[in-house]
Amino acid sequence: MESVTLKQYKKRVEYSLKMKREKYTILIPEMAPLHFRLIKPILARDGYNTALMGDEGPEVLKKGLQYVHNDICYPCLLITGQMLTAMESGKYDPNKVAMMITQSGGGCRDSNYINLMRKAFEKAGYPNVPFISANTWFMEYNSGVLMRFSTLFMAVAGMVYGDFLMILGNQVRPYENHKGDTDALIDSWINKLIDQFEHGRGYTRKAMRKNLHAMGEDFTKIEKTLTPKVKVAIVGELFLKYSIPGNNHLEEFLVSQDCEYYMPSMLGFGVYKTNGALEELKKFGGKPLKHLTMEIAMKWYFGIEDLLISAIEEFPEFTAPERVRDLMKRSEGILDIANSMGEGWYVAAEILEFAEHGYENIVCVQPFGCLPCHVAVKGVLNKVRQINPKVNAVDIEYDPGATKVNQENRIKLMLAVAKENLENENR
Repeated sequence: MESVTLKQYKKRVEYSLKMKREKYTILIPEMAPLHFRLIKPILARDGYNTALMGDEGPEVLKKGLQYVHNDICYPCLLITGQMLTAMESGKYDPNKVAMMITQSGGGCRDSNYINLMRKAFEKAGYPNVPFISANTWFMEYNSGVLMRFSTLFMAVAGMVYGDFLMILGNQVRPYENHKGDTDALIDSWINKLIDQFEHGRGYTRKAMRKNLHAMGEDFTKIEKTLTPKVKVAIVGELFLKYSIPGNNHLEEFLVSQDCEYYMPSMLGFGVYKTNGALEELKKFGGKPLKHLTMEIAMKWYFGIEDLLISAIEEFPEFTAPERVRDLMKRSEGILDIANSMGEGWYVAAEILEFAEHGYENIVCVQPFGCLPCHVAVKGVLNKVRQINPKVNAVDIEYDPGATKVNQENRIKLMLAVAKENLENENR
């Protein structure tokens, strides 16, 4: 039998301290533009030159399909296409560019797709581009990724501020009397926070409480008229929830349908994922030191989460997200809290949470090629409808072959039911 020689790919290229000094541009997939407006200047304090990749459209997807398998997860395909499009755009020196993608340590693209993208880049003729793994598990070492503790704490503060501005902004914008007031307030606060960060302030818990309270007061002062509107919550796969190119401008579409929509906090997802790792250690065992480290990390995480939620709860007119510890209770009888694949128990708990708080109309976004997401969502939807019959949910699949019109038409069917229910309630 003739022997088969497997193609040998290059050893990964490390993002070095020299690359950092030479101001390599670090390209990051666009996921949460509002949050990144705060994170970008924080990273710049430590010498990192970053930029968002937000390219979209058939040519971007075609570029991704050219270098990764067509059965791969849609976010991976889209991000690969965005990366290669950026390389060929002429905006960046291809010899002074690095790519960044997250790795969470789970069985998803967060852990596995970074190597797939490296192979795609080698095939495309860019074998020397370093890929940086953004993770909290020390999964890959890069000598150029060294940050001061103050920078790390500022990044967390930026996440908290971003969530606060997003959550309150989405609850005020649909009702504002003067169009643009909400976005103007958000812009004003982002500029204030950036100024604080540049002067080494605004990231301690005391400063965060002060800033969050002042933000909340400013949002309450915006003139608005509370007319009945269909309320929609967006749940599902992390990237597709927040990425404008990923979900085909879902938020803009919901605005065009005169809806108020609720986007879950990014911090809450981080707490859920980290706590999931701790629950797995409790259930399946692990090294005592790792267990202790995770316990300490979760105590800190829960404290930051409580700071954000408590700040929103100070203003009763706004709906605050529930704490992950409370969401765990909602998942009882549905999925074990150690089951975190495909957003696992978290999706079921979030749907029940939102339905109880008036956002019973749910758009659940799923990527093509992600079996865990499909299994989790299909498995829990009937159960959550039994628990709360008010749940009016639709799961939308995103992939290169799914048209925006088809996706929006399916959402319109869900909204038609929602509008009928709203009319009946107001009779």
